[in-house]
Amino acid sequence: MIGYFVRRILLIIPTFIGITLIAFVVMHFVPGGPIERQIMAYKMAAASEGGGGASLGQFGTEIPPDALEEMRKFYGFDKPAHERFIQMVGQFAQFDLGKSFYHPKDVWTLVKEKLPVSISLGLWTFFLTYLISVPLGISKAIRAGSRFDVISSLIVLVGYAIPGFVLGVLLLV
Repeated sequence: MIGYFVRRILLIIPTFIGITLIAFVVMHFVPGGPIERQIMAYKMAAASEGGGGASLGQFGTEIPPDALEEMRKFYGFDKPAHERFIQMVGQFAQFDLGKSFYHPKDVWTLVKEKLPVSISLGLWTFFLTYLISVPLGISKAIRAGSRFDVISSLIVLVGYAIPGFVLGVLLLV
C-alpha cells in the first residue's frame, strides 16, 4: 500500500512537467500572443489615422525592426524556447506567475481578485449537487427498476451529455 502511494506521489513530477510543457507550447507558439497583439494594435491605430481608404502599407504601418526586437526582449522571446521553458518552470516553482500579457497587473493579483467569485460558485455548486443528488439517489434506490428510476436515469444521462454552458442557457430560457 505504501508503494502505491509513493508511486502516485512520484507521478506528480511528470504530470507537472507535461502540463507546463503543454501550457508553454500553447502560450508561445500559437498565433495571437502579446507581440502579434501589439503589432495589430499599431496597424489599427495607423489605419484609423490614415482614413482607412487606402492600403495599410501606404501609411508606414511597419514596425521598425529595433522596436520589434525590443518587444521580443521585453516579453522574453529573444531567448531560445528551452531557456524560456526552464525559466518559466523555475518561476512556477517559486510561485511567481509573472505579469499578465493582457492586463497591467501580476497574475497573482488577478487570481486574488477573482478568487471570491470562484469560491462562491464552487460552494453553491457543491451544495446544490449534494442537495439534489443524495435525495435522488435514495429515491432511486428505494424504487429500483420503476418508471421513476428509468425516467430520472434518462434525465441524468441527458444532463451529463449536454455541455454545462448549453444546459445553463437552456435552463435560463
